Amino acid sequence: MTQALPKLFTFNEFIEWYPNDSKLYELHRGVIFEMPPPSGSHEKVIAFLSRKLTVEFDRLNLPYCIPKTTFVKTPSAESAYLPDVLLLNLENLDNEPLFQKYSTVSQAASVPLVVEVVSSNWRDDYYNKFRDYEEMGISEYWIADYAGLGGRKFIGNPKQPTIFVCELVDGEYQMTPFQGNASIVSPTFPQLNLTAQQIFDAAN
Repeated sequence: MTQALPKLFTFNEFIEWYPNDSKLYELHRGVIFEMPPPSGSHEKVIAFLSRKLTVEFDRLNLPYCIPKTTFVKTPSAESAYLPDVLLLNLENLDNEPLFQKYSTVSQAASVPLVVEVVSSNWRDDYYNKFRDYEEMGISEYWIADYAGLGGRKFIGNPKQPTIFVCELVDGEYQMTPFQGNASIVSPTFPQLNLTAQQIFDAAN
């Protein structure tokens, strides 16, 4: 990511500053970053996961949707993220004071599941967003490291493409890795029929 401006911003300053220039920006602890253009493989993984998850919540008749662009505002830090895949609970959006005007959610009850598809700035997904989504109380967070870019302490040496499902247990994320043909185990969608390899293959 490219740092856009040198000063520190509050969320309100960031959202009022946000330009209409077709570029995407995130706020990371008061610092505005311009998001780099995504690769084709990155977008194919996002599209694949969005489709698979949509099938699940449609089948279960759950009041969820996957928006195109919605910020997740963290509770204690001046941060606002644009997740790669964000499940919204439509039934809680009336309780979100920023949603109607700014397409922004700040309550865990609005976010059943969030997915970050790892790119070159992998530390954001494994450290910063992991910490902030955990503190926010989001019950399920996936780190989709389809290209094996993360740190060796996470995905092994040699590095292996890995999907992490992080489940909130007693206020802390418990990380479960899935590689190869292992079936993804999702607390939100216990009947999900999806393997890690299917996600990796979607990038090709």
